[in-house]
Amino acid sequence: MSELSYKPETGEELPFSDLHCHSCYSDGELSPAELLQGASEKGVTVFAITDHDTVAGIAELRAAAVGTDVKVLAGIELTCEWGRNMVHIVGLGFDEHHPALGDYLKKMDQLRLQRAGLINEKLMKRNIPDLLPRVLELSGTGQVGRPHFAQAMVEAGVVKNEVQAFNRYLGAGKVGDVKAEWPTMEESIDIIHQAGGIAVLAHPTKYKMTFTKVRILTGGFCEQGGDAIEISYPGVEPGHLLQLDKLASKFKIMVSAGSDFHKRQFHWTDIGKYPRYSSENQHVLSKLLQH
Repeated sequence: MSELSYKPETGEELPFSDLHCHSCYSDGELSPAELLQGASEKGVTVFAITDHDTVAGIAELRAAAVGTDVKVLAGIELTCEWGRNMVHIVGLGFDEHHPALGDYLKKMDQLRLQRAGLINEKLMKRNIPDLLPRVLELSGTGQVGRPHFAQAMVEAGVVKNEVQAFNRYLGAGKVGDVKAEWPTMEESIDIIHQAGGIAVLAHPTKYKMTFTKVRILTGGFCEQGGDAIEISYPGVEPGHLLQLDKLASKFKIMVSAGSDFHKRQFHWTDIGKYPRYSSENQHVLSKLLQH
């Protein structure tokens, strides 16, 4: 039985899904086709890649799924701000060709390019070589981010591995932790809705907030039109998973789950891997499969 597979209104089990996964079009290592193959091997039958602020990999994912038993959903993970906090909103089941979404993502491209330039300037002041050309090459047609700087640092011999790059230069509070003026959470939710999708608050306990603040965040997310909350994902504590499920009940929103898979070297994650838990709340999948 898959995580969050129980469908309360009928008692029917939903298909095994992974609704949070990253490809090489943002900060993952695998192509959409490779991810699709991995999902199929794990028994996942409903799958979405949710790259950061880009839909560039969805067409490749759809093409790879032709002739397989895996149903593909459009997905994205939008970066936004809630007060002074950066949070992530997963969008699912939307029209990736919607004009308003396209305009929104072009602005996100510019924000990320500007931030990459600032990160590079700050690193060069620490006597690190100019990494920006290689960083942009590594990001390809996807979104540029700090993981690309980490990879470039390893290649240049600045650090031994990507973990060391974040610990010394790129992590929270370090020289490469450059803030950007991201859209508000309300704007992110609204653009997902404009494109016909479902807005999900991603991994709420990963924002270094107290759980009291997570409750406030969830309330704000719901007030601004959010549809669901991710309650099961790698690293979530069992007690917090239960509390997140209770928050979904309190605010009368749906629940979601996903692996948040990025790279094989992150051994604590894998495609389709997240804590098993049966919720009485409606799973986003039950709504998405009605379309």
